[in-house]
Amino acid sequence: MFFYASLIALFVAAARAEPIDLTQYVLTNTGETNGGNTFAGVALPFGMVKLGPDMFFGADAYSGDVTVGNFTGFSMMHESGTGGAPKYGVVSQMPVLGNITNPLANLNDSRATPDITSVGYYKASLGSGINVELSATSRAGFYQYTFPVGNQSNVVVDISHVLPSYRGQGLSQHYLGGNITTSDNHYEGYADYDNGWNRAPDWRIYYCGYFEGAIATVNTFVGQNDNTSKLVDYSAASNTNSTARLGAVFSFEKATSVISRVGISFISTAQACDNVNTQIPAGTTLSTLTSNAKQVWNDEVLSKVTTTESNPSNLQLLYSSMYSMHLMPSNRTGENPLWNSVEPYYDDTFTTWDLFRCTFALLQIFQPSMYEEYIRSLIDIFRFEGYMPDARSSNFNGASQGGSNSDNILADAYVKGVRGAVNWTAGYEAMQKNAEVTPQNNNDPRDLSSSTKEGRGALPDWLELGYITPKYGRAVTRAIEYSVNDFSLSQVAAGLGKSADVEKYVNRSRNWRNHWNPTAISLNFSGFVVPRSTAGFIEQDPLQCGGCYWGDAYYEGLPWEYSFNAQHDINTLIALSGGPETFVNRLEMMFKPNITNRNAAFNSTIFNPGNEPSFNTPYLYNYVGRQDLSVKQSRNIAKSYYSPTPGGLPGNSDAGAMESWLLWNMLGLYPMVGQTTFLIGSPWFANTTISLGPGKALAMTTTGGSNDSYYVQSLQVNGKQWVQSWVTWDDIFANGGTMDFVLGPEPKNWTTGSPPPSPASEFSQYTNATTIIPPGAVPIVPNPATLAKQKAHRRRGLRNFALGIMGFVILVLLVFAGWLWWYWERRAKRIATGEEDTDQEKGSNGVAKSLAMRRGLKNGLSGYQDRLRKIFSKKTPPTMEEEERPKSADHSISGDTFVDTDGDLPVSEKRELKVSVLEAFHVEPEPTEPWTPRGTNRQTHDIPEVNIEP
Repeated sequence: MFFYASLIALFVAAARAEPIDLTQYVLTNTGETNGGNTFAGVALPFGMVKLGPDMFFGADAYSGDVTVGNFTGFSMMHESGTGGAPKYGVVSQMPVLGNITNPLANLNDSRATPDITSVGYYKASLGSGINVELSATSRAGFYQYTFPVGNQSNVVVDISHVLPSYRGQGLSQHYLGGNITTSDNHYEGYADYDNGWNRAPDWRIYYCGYFEGAIATVNTFVGQNDNTSKLVDYSAASNTNSTARLGAVFSFEKATSVISRVGISFISTAQACDNVNTQIPAGTTLSTLTSNAKQVWNDEVLSKVTTTESNPSNLQLLYSSMYSMHLMPSNRTGENPLWNSVEPYYDDTFTTWDLFRCTFALLQIFQPSMYEEYIRSLIDIFRFEGYMPDARSSNFNGASQGGSNSDNILADAYVKGVRGAVNWTAGYEAMQKNAEVTPQNNNDPRDLSSSTKEGRGALPDWLELGYITPKYGRAVTRAIEYSVNDFSLSQVAAGLGKSADVEKYVNRSRNWRNHWNPTAISLNFSGFVVPRSTAGFIEQDPLQCGGCYWGDAYYEGLPWEYSFNAQHDINTLIALSGGPETFVNRLEMMFKPNITNRNAAFNSTIFNPGNEPSFNTPYLYNYVGRQDLSVKQSRNIAKSYYSPTPGGLPGNSDAGAMESWLLWNMLGLYPMVGQTTFLIGSPWFANTTISLGPGKALAMTTTGGSNDSYYVQSLQVNGKQWVQSWVTWDDIFANGGTMDFVLGPEPKNWTTGSPPPSPASEFSQYTNATTIIPPGAVPIVPNPATLAKQKAHRRRGLRNFALGIMGFVILVLLVFAGWLWWYWERRAKRIATGEEDTDQEKGSNGVAKSLAMRRGLKNGLSGYQDRLRKIFSKKTPPTMEEEERPKSADHSISGDTFVDTDGDLPVSEKRELKVSVLEAFHVEPEPTEPWTPRGTNRQTHDIPEVNIEP
C-alpha cells in the first residue's frame, strides 16, 4: 500500500511541477445553441455575477445570449443551461451612438461579427461600430466600450431591463419598481423584480456603478409604464423613483474608450459599492481581470483533472464540461437578505431533479469544501423556511419536479463520509419533514393538484395508499422518486442509529412496485410502471406519456424509461422484468432506432440522452454481467450527442447536468446516488489523475485503448486484480487509489465477481416475478383519458344523430311549407282569373261565401307573412368581436326590424320581402349566451421542447 501511496504522491507532484493553462481548452460557448442554453459570458466558479449579453429574437433567450437577433443590453446576472423561462438579465448597460432624445427607443443593436468568448473574457462587435468587452469577479463586473471616432458616445443604464419570456404560463419576469441616484461618474440604487422559471415573488437587488471617462451630461429617464418606449420624464434629475421604466443616460465628450465598473448586492447599496471597490478597484485593467479569472479557473477547477491526452477535441470536451458544471449554483454567502446566519448560503440551483444523479457526486470529488458548504446551506434554508429547496433562485424555492431530491444529496454526502461542520441531526430533521409533512399547495397553473414549490406534494396518497393516484400530477414519476427519497432517509437513519426508521423507510422505498403492472405489454415485453387509481392499474401505452409535463403521469420521460429507475432496488426490478437475460434484451430495446417518434432528434430511440430519467440506463448492464454493453452503449451516446461546439449538447445543459454525465463517461465511472457504489465503464484517456486534496489522488491508466478499442479486458484496482464491475468510495476516493485498465477492440467477460449491491432488495435477480406481484392481484381499469375520449366520441355521435333527425324533420317541413305555398299561390291565381267561377248555376249566396273564404285566406296569409318577417328579423348570435364592442357602437335599429345585408336602411325603406309560413312553424329562437371556455380551471400550456427544464 505504501508503494501506491508514493505513486499517487508522484502524480500529484508532477501535476504541480508543470502548471499548464488549461483554460485554452475551454470553449465557453459550448452548448449555447440547439437548446443547450448555456451562458457564454464571463463568470468565476459559482459566481454571483454572470456578466453577459441579452439578445432579442422573438423567443426566450434563457441565458441572455443567442447567436441571432439584436443586443438589448449587457447585464450583470444570468443563469446557465436552464429551461422553463428566462431568469434575471438585470442591472443592464447598453452603449448607444449619437444624440439621444428617447433612450427607450434606442436600446437595440445588431451583431456585426460573431462574439469572441473565452474564460474571463467576452467581446461583442455591434452593427453600429461599437465594441463591447467584458470581464468579471464573483460580485462585480467590468465593461470596456470602444466607440467610433466622431460621434457622441452614450451608455444607457436600464434598471427596468429583464429577460422576457414568450412561453406564457405566468412565468414572465416583471420589473416592479426601483430607485436610481446619479452623479457625474457614478450611479447607485435598487430595483425589484419577480417571477422567472421558479415563479418567485418580488425580490430586490442593489447596484453601484462607476464610469471612467470625460462625462458631458447625465440624465435620468422614466417611462410611461413598465413595458413601453413612451417617456414621461427625461431630465437631469439626480434621484428618481419609479415603478415604470427607469434608468439613466451617461453621455461622453467625443470619447472613444469608456470603462465602467459595477457591483451588486442583495443586502444594500453600500455593500454593492464595497463589492465593486474591493474586487475591481479604480484603475483595474481588462487584461488584469482576464488573467485573474483564468488563474482562478485553473487553480480551483480545471486542475482537478489532468491527463496526458493530446486530442484537442477530447481535451475541449473535458475542460469545457468542467467549466460549465461550475457556473451554478451561486455562492451568496454573506449576501442573504432573508435572515442572519453564520452558515454558508447558496442560491440559483436549477434543479436538484436535474443535478442529483451526476453533478453533485462530481462536486464532492472536485470541490469537497464547497460541497460541504452547500449541504449546510440546504439545512439552513430548512431551518428558516421550513423545507430544503429542490430548486431555488432569487432567494425563493421552486420548482419541485418530482420527489424531494435534496434528500438524495444529503444521503449521498452522508454515506461517503461528509461530516465536518454539517449538523446531521438538523439534516435528518429536514429529510423527515420532506417525508412526513405535506407542503402547502402554491397553486401553480402548470399543475394545480399540489405544491410544485418544495417538498412532496403528493404525500397524502403516498402515506395512505403506498402509491400515487392520478389526482396528482406526475403521479408515476413522483412514486418512483419518492421511493428513492425514502431509501435516502433509510441510509442516513442507519448512520444515526435510528433502527426503527431504517425499517420504516426501506419498506416505503419498495412502494414503487405498487405501480408495476406485470400485464402491461410493449414491444413483446411485459411489466412496466403505470398509473394506478384506487380501482386498479390504469391502462397505459408504455411508449406514450401524453405531454410528459407537469400535469401528466410521467415527467420528461416515457414509461419505458421510468421502468428502469429503481436502482436502489435493482434486483427486484430485474426479477420483475423477466430475469437477467430478458433484462438485457429490454435494455437493448432502449437503444434501437426507429422505435418511437417522440425522440426523432435521437434516431427515434426510447432512450433520450437529453433528459435525466435516462441517465443511469446505459450502465445497468453491469448488474447482469454485461459490463461490455454498458461500455458500448454509453460510449456511443457520448460520441454521438456531445461535441465541443455551440450545438454540442443533446438538450438543456440544466446547469451542468448534461456535462456531468459526459465527464463520468470520460472518466470511466458512474455513481449510484445514495450508495457508495460506482459502476465501472471505460476511461477515454491513457493517463488521468483526479486530485482529491492534499496528498491524495486517483490515478487511472489505460493500455491498448483507441477510438475503436475501448472494451475492458482486465482491471487492477490499487494493484490487485479486479473481477467486479463496480468499486466503492472507500476503494478509490476516500484516500485515493489507482485503477489500471487493459482495453481491447472486442468484448471480454472479465466481471466474474459479485454484481453491484442492491441494498433495498429482499429478492434475488432470479426470483419468479409472480411471487413478487401475482398477475391479477390488482385489477386493470381503463385509462380515464381514454374513457373521456370514448364518452366524448359517444356524445358527438348522439349529437350528430340528433342533428341529423332534426335536419331531416326541418327538410320535410320546409318541403311541405313550399308545397303549401305553391298550392295556395296557384289557387289564388286561378281564383283571380275566374277559372273556378265557371259554374253559372251557382247562386249569389254561394258566390258571397266563396269570396268571403278567399278574403279570409288572403288576410291569414298576410298575417303569417308578418310573423315570418319578425322571426327572420331577430338578430343572429353575436360574434366574439361583437360581444366586446360597446353597445353604443351598434346601429340604432329595432331588433324586430329586418335589415338588408348590403346596407344599413330598414327593409321598409328598400324592398318588401314576400314571405309566408304556417303559424304552427313559428318558434321563438333560444337566447344565445357569450362563448366561454369549458371548465373554470382550463389552462393552455406550451409543450416543452424535447431537447430542453421548473
